[in-house]
Amino acid sequence: MLDFSGLNWWAILAATAVAFVIGGLWYGPLFGKAWMQALGKTEADIEPTPTPFIISFFTALITCIVLAALIQTLGIQSLSGGLLLGALMGLGFIATAMASDSAFCGWSAKLFLIQSGYRVLYSVVMGGILAYW
Repeated sequence: MLDFSGLNWWAILAATAVAFVIGGLWYGPLFGKAWMQALGKTEADIEPTPTPFIISFFTALITCIVLAALIQTLGIQSLSGGLLLGALMGLGFIATAMASDSAFCGWSAKLFLIQSGYRVLYSVVMGGILAYW
């Protein structure tokens, strides 16, 4: 059973913040233009609103809390173990669910890779931070 008591909340907040920063880089200078193109939108089409950022922060936080509980429950205490669990979670749960969404929504492979790639990467980074800290 997952144990949520005794979680390292500082590590959870730090890992969530790092995931949020990765998102800023991912959807900004790294893949921002490619992402907009894959969406079929321009910057003028996107209305600036805090809502997506708020939702993104809390979904990353929930992912981080669950990953922290898994790491604690499984007794993972090494950087490599955390990175591996993050990769398994990112690929096995997040990317596969997004692949299904992608198929039904008609997303291009490019959009799927950009969207799921970010979440897989942040899961790996979160896992490393949580297990190492």
